[in-house]
Amino acid sequence: MPRGDFDLTSDLVGEDLACRRGERLVFGGLSLRLAAGAALIVTGANGSGKSSLLRLLATLLRPEAGRLLWGGTAIAADPATYRASIHYLGHLDATKPALTARETLEFWAGMRAGRAAVDEALAALGLSRVADWPCRWLSAGQRRRLALARLVAAPAPVWLLDEPAAALDSDGEGRLATLIAAHRAAGGRVVVATHQPIAIEAAETLAIGDYAAAGAD
Repeated sequence: MPRGDFDLTSDLVGEDLACRRGERLVFGGLSLRLAAGAALIVTGANGSGKSSLLRLLATLLRPEAGRLLWGGTAIAADPATYRASIHYLGHLDATKPALTARETLEFWAGMRAGRAAVDEALAALGLSRVADWPCRWLSAGQRRRLALARLVAAPAPVWLLDEPAAALDSDGEGRLATLIAAHRAAGGRVVVATHQPIAIEAAETLAIGDYAAAGAD
């Protein structure tokens, strides 16, 4: 797997974070530290704030309180550098029906790694056979594999993965586990939000419900 220019020294740190969605304070008083090679599994019921935490870590939401730091620097002071260091994979697979799987990965690879990583990404997720199919022909599981293949085609040191195993069969789940293990071995960091069991060796677990704000659902 291509490593890209991984920063092996910077920690991702959250200090006393709080998150508000509309009128609802979802969680508060949450702190975390993600060093090189670390993995954090965020668990909780539907609506408990797992996705909100990932969106906050991806700078798609502003914290209601607290701050995020990358390499000891407040992310708010230099968001562009941090955003270039993350891969956020949300619930949507971000595919265009008319593009092929290969064309989709070429777009993402061109942003960070160049096209040399595309074939490796397709092979890593078992998509070589359907590489030239338009995305509208792909099953839900294949589209999820394609979304995960972006992690290989366009490397970044921090992966923020929201329900990454959704729609995957057992083979896909095994490939995801292999990707995460290789990424961590190369110094990468992973945050996974999930409501279903996922096997990640030596991962820390954060139960988001432990940080529910008073009066939150």
